[in-house]
Amino acid sequence: MFNEYMLNEREAMTRKEQKEMRSKQILFKALELFITKGYAETKISDIAESLGISTGLLFHYYESKEKLYEALVVMGAEHSMNSERVEYDDPIDYFTNFINMLFTAAEKQPWVYQMFMLMLQARRPNTPEHIMKIALSVNKVDYAAEIIKKGQEKGSIKEGDPTALSFAFWCSIQGIMEIHLIAPEYPLPKAEWITDILRK
Repeated sequence: MFNEYMLNEREAMTRKEQKEMRSKQILFKALELFITKGYAETKISDIAESLGISTGLLFHYYESKEKLYEALVVMGAEHSMNSERVEYDDPIDYFTNFINMLFTAAEKQPWVYQMFMLMLQARRPNTPEHIMKIALSVNKVDYAAEIIKKGQEKGSIKEGDPTALSFAFWCSIQGIMEIHLIAPEYPLPKAEWITDILRK
């Protein structure tokens, strides 16, 4: 009886793991297509066909294309919070450590590049309003501006409007991630080259 119970538990866990794996496959394939074709031009049947599954099975995981898009934007918003978990001693180190963490993650998981593009696209007017609000809730510029102020007080970050400096930093990161997605043959710059935008 006990052995039969344990076997059923293992089978249930396997089914659960398979379901989670399929859900991730759908998410990442949708992310790829939303980036390459655009949200409006991507049909739910395109995603199903590229995965070799039926549209009905896909709807079993996500009830609509909009729900699938929303799940991706929520995932992007959650991952963006990683920038607030970076440890540092001096404020300038925050930016260097964050870049190193980001580039390492992106090289291991190329979908990180795609997510940067998706989160930018999700801020555009043709995005469903409730999804756009999720994308707009990610405000890394203001968060980083507060760290820049601390760095200016310590003398490790140059003088200037903290918000403008933060904006320049994040525009650089966004541009690098987008260009590397399109042209991966270009090598990523060293973190220090980017933080020199801020360094005193």
